Amino acid sequence: MRDQPPVNNKTPPVVLIVDDDDHMRSALRRLFFSEGLQVEMYASGQALLDEARFDRPGCLLLDVKMPGMNGLEVQALLNERAVDIPTIFLTGASDVPIAVAAMRAGAVDFLEKPYENDQLVARVRQAIERHLLQRNDSAERAEISKRMSSLTPREREVLELVVAGQTSKEIARVLGASHRTIEIHRNHLMEKTGAQSLADLIRIRLSDSSGQ
Repeated sequence: MRDQPPVNNKTPPVVLIVDDDDHMRSALRRLFFSEGLQVEMYASGQALLDEARFDRPGCLLLDVKMPGMNGLEVQALLNERAVDIPTIFLTGASDVPIAVAAMRAGAVDFLEKPYENDQLVARVRQAIERHLLQRNDSAERAEISKRMSSLTPREREVLELVVAGQTSKEIARVLGASHRTIEIHRNHLMEKTGAQSLADLIRIRLSDSSGQ
C-alpha cells in the first residue's frame, strides 16, 4: 500500500470528475465552475490514478460504468493507496445495487442520473466540508502526538498522575520527589504540550491517539 501525503487544507478544494463521456464532463465542469469550485476532469479511472494529486481537500465524482476500469475498481485501488477523499458515485437507475456496494466500501453518497444540479452541488459541498473537518481533526491529532512524544519518561509519569486527579504534593509522595520538582515537571508539561490550563492539559492527554 502506498502512503499518501497529508492533505493541505490551505489549498482550495477541488472537485475531481471521472467520466468517459465528454459531454458529461463538460457539463459538470461548467456547473461547478459556475459555483466557484475548482474542477479537474479525467476520462478514465487510470488517468485519475496516474495524474491526480490527493494531498488537497475536495471530492471525487466517479461514474460507475466506464470502459476498462469501472468505478468500483477505481475505488478499490484508491482504498489500497489509503486515499480517503470522499467519493460520490454517479449511477444509472439499474446501477443502484452497485452503488450500494460502493458505499459499503467507503463511498459517501451516490446520485442517479439524471440528477438535479442543485442537489449535486449541495452534496458535493457537504462532502468537501466533511473532508475539511476530517483533515483538521487528523492534523490536530498529529500535532498532539508530536507534542506528547517530546515528553520525558518522568514527565509522562507526572502527566498520568495529573490526569488521575492527584495534586502536586500527592504526586511527589508517589514518585519520591520534592514538591518543587513536581511543579517544575508540571510547568514543562504545560510548555511542551501547549496547554493553557489544567483542563486543557487533560484534554490534550485524552486526545492523544498514541495512548502514551
